[in-house]
Amino acid sequence: MTTFKRITRDAAIMGGKPCIRGTRVTVGMIVGMLASGHEIATLLADYPYLCREDILEALRYAAWLSEGRELELAG
Repeated sequence: MTTFKRITRDAAIMGGKPCIRGTRVTVGMIVGMLASGHEIATLLADYPYLCREDILEALRYAAWLSEGRELELAG
């Protein structure tokens, strides 16, 4: 089983959607913005509390999720 240390889920935060740890930034928001043409550099400028590794882990999480595998999340 793969562990994602930067991704957390909490029913009290963003309705339990997977988020970057310690933020209210959802994996879906990151993937959606990248899919609509935003660049990683733009996300980092718009959300200065994120780092490149957060965004890359969000993409890895989305890829794992699309494969239908069980995931263990931090938190």
